[in-house]
Amino acid sequence: MTSRLNPDDQKHVEEYLQLSQHRVERRPFRPWLLLVVVLAVTIGLGLLSRLLSYLTL
Repeated sequence: MTSRLNPDDQKHVEEYLQLSQHRVERRPFRPWLLLVVVLAVTIGLGLLSRLLSYLTL
């Protein structure tokens, strides 16, 4: 894929991306863990709202 930047700007971009703060090792994305967390938060907030409505009524 060709770059639309001129060669000098492309060189600056490549140098910037090679800096140590841009080379962070990340764990692989796990969509099932995200789904479990979202469901747990939703169920937890639902139970909290039921508890609060029970205590106030």
